[in-house]
Amino acid sequence: MALKARALYSFQSENKEEISIQENEELVIFSENSLDGWLQGQNSRGETGLFPASYVEILRSRSGSNYTDYSSSPAGSPGHDFYTAPANPSISYQGSFEDDDDDDWDDWDDACTVVEEPRSAPGTNGHPSPSLQYPTAYDHHQHAGYRPKPALERQDSMSSSKRGSVVGRNLNRFSCFVRSGVEAFILGDVPLMSKIAEAYCIEMGSKGPQWKPNPHPFICSVEDPTKQTKFKGIKSYISYKLTPSNINSPVYRRYKHFDWLYNRLLHKFTVISVPHLPEKQATGRFEEDFIEKRKRRLILWMDHMTSHPVLSQYEGFQHFLCCRDEKQWKLGKRRAEKDEMVGASFLLTIQIPTEHQDLQDVEDRVDAFKAFSKKMDDSVLQLTNVASELVRKHVGGFRKEFQKLGNAFQAISHSFHMDPPYSLDALNNAISHTGKTYETVGEMFAEQPKNDLFLMLDTLSLYQGLLSNFPDIIHLQKGAFAKVKESQRMSDEGRMDQEEADGIRKRCRVVGFALQAEMNHFHERRVADFKRMMQSYLKQQIMFYQRVSQQLEKTLHMYDNL
Repeated sequence: MALKARALYSFQSENKEEISIQENEELVIFSENSLDGWLQGQNSRGETGLFPASYVEILRSRSGSNYTDYSSSPAGSPGHDFYTAPANPSISYQGSFEDDDDDDWDDWDDACTVVEEPRSAPGTNGHPSPSLQYPTAYDHHQHAGYRPKPALERQDSMSSSKRGSVVGRNLNRFSCFVRSGVEAFILGDVPLMSKIAEAYCIEMGSKGPQWKPNPHPFICSVEDPTKQTKFKGIKSYISYKLTPSNINSPVYRRYKHFDWLYNRLLHKFTVISVPHLPEKQATGRFEEDFIEKRKRRLILWMDHMTSHPVLSQYEGFQHFLCCRDEKQWKLGKRRAEKDEMVGASFLLTIQIPTEHQDLQDVEDRVDAFKAFSKKMDDSVLQLTNVASELVRKHVGGFRKEFQKLGNAFQAISHSFHMDPPYSLDALNNAISHTGKTYETVGEMFAEQPKNDLFLMLDTLSLYQGLLSNFPDIIHLQKGAFAKVKESQRMSDEGRMDQEEADGIRKRCRVVGFALQAEMNHFHERRVADFKRMMQSYLKQQIMFYQRVSQQLEKTLHMYDNL
């Protein structure tokens, strides 16, 4: 039930999940149960979002005191349903429909496909982390009856006794910067492994940082979607034949296997734009058009996977492509699910160049890419809508109009037969043939999208997914920049050792180099993919209109000897 409240203090939002409130502003609270010290409600300007529970008081008409104290409320109490953590595209499961991908992993796998969540935060030994007082930038004048502004509680913070002064954690514990573990990595809270078996190198190229190429490049074909059954025909599914060029030995995988791999990739590679899988479909999964569409898009997905210097070397991906033995498959699958070098720990595997990069230059480059990716996302959506409408016209409108034109020509021909003495059979037949030619042209228009527009839409769909990943990845870099600036300010004020500030800057360089390498890889692939897409579209258009022209020329010659 909504409750009225009043803001005791002003609060400035820092991200899209929060809203700003002003002192003495009237608010609407959706539920008085706080989640980790935060409430969800609406301010007087109609904005809805989160704000600190300790910054407001609920107005009660039947109570001697209208103040509700949240300082003793248990953080994170279960059962609070007023807030749902916002969806993150970089870690959400692809598709909202459940199809045959829900059942067990055939008869050669177990049902365990989810990594168990850790019971406590790293380094806490199973005990909750003590809270720190959040340093605030607000100045308040002392006056009679003044109530001091409460400090905001922060989760996962380190004990003040552990170090002299630490950079504050983000107040919003739902942001991808926090949930991904990158904040903990920047602040040095991700424990170093005694032995790191994998390493991914970044080197300086002509256009800046780039991933070191895979020393053993390969491609992989996706072919022969085949309907298969199990349980004596009760269960049906489609399998795809995958043939990696480096072993030239095929394996057969279902879409659910692709889906398992995709979620492993999202879980592990925090700062990489993992290409989205083709969407799921609730009905019509065995229709020929859907199967063909999924195959085309899996081919593009596989092409991007094998071309990525990091993703192509991932042990889980290699296992997915190469393993043919039932026992070895289960062992490799479990090994991938127990991989410790995921999320923030993945950043420990990245080796960066020694070249100096000015953080402001990096930030400017990231801002330019952010503006570019937003504009490209808008233009890709625009072209997708136009191409989709053109497909609809090809299949429906164009075919229908050419059929009408053909019927009209044939009606003329039939009318000319009505008066035999003046009827010229050669002319009548030529006009009738012209009508049939335009009906044929209409069918050609209906079939043409399979040759050109479908490939364009497949490529655009892939890039919509890739572009949708970058806002969260850029947010990670922005959060890292903010921590560097804050640590340097604290160091200048003597509240932090310079050595500690340098450590934060060094770890921020890892995130910055990784993002720039990913940006460069994206541009490299974008140029190749859109060049191929446009060349293929134009070639197919030329061939199409040549075929139409040939049909019309044959018909035209029927009038030559009349």
